[in-house]
Amino acid sequence: MQETAGRVTRRRANTRARLLGAAFRVFAAKGFGHVSIEEVCEAAGYSRGAFYSNFATLDELFFALYQERADLIAAQVAGALAEGGPGLDVPAAVDRVTEVLLLDVDWLLVKTDFLVHAARDPEVARVLLDHRARLREAVADRLFRARAHVGLPAVLGDVADAAHAVVAAYDGVTVQLLLDKDVEHARSWLKQLLTALLTDGGGTSPCTTTH
Repeated sequence: MQETAGRVTRRRANTRARLLGAAFRVFAAKGFGHVSIEEVCEAAGYSRGAFYSNFATLDELFFALYQERADLIAAQVAGALAEGGPGLDVPAAVDRVTEVLLLDVDWLLVKTDFLVHAARDPEVARVLLDHRARLREAVADRLFRARAHVGLPAVLGDVADAAHAVVAAYDGVTVQLLLDKDVEHARSWLKQLLTALLTDGGGTSPCTTTH
């Protein structure tokens, strides 16, 4: 009985993963607001029943996608910051973060569509804000654990301010990436922004690399 339950759990997890993957592809190609549940099911090779056994709405499915990527970004940031040990070298840590951080144009297209959708629906906006808050908390947690070894600029006040600044910098860079599709420039620009934000203005001014 336990083995059968394990197979059901694995099958359900596989179904969910395939639905998420299919939804991502369809959202990126057509736009979140132009996709139906039927299209997601068709792309995944499942019936509507499979969809509703995993998600109540397309919004719920999107939030599952968002959480996957928020968790990935938080793990990338935490992992890159942790590599330097307790005595955090901010410029070196920023180099590591910007080398591994997710910068994916398809994801940015999907996320931007959903931001517009959420802006028109207060309940959806509230859930999305909760997800974004968790991402900032993950960044703040790592900065808090390293702060004894890091002199954050006084203008940031505390690690919560620093986490807000990091996420805002990432958001700003990804808007430019949506337009020019230049991932390497986005990484360079983000590196300079984060270095300037998390140190007392150290590194090259980001104004020197604008298009």
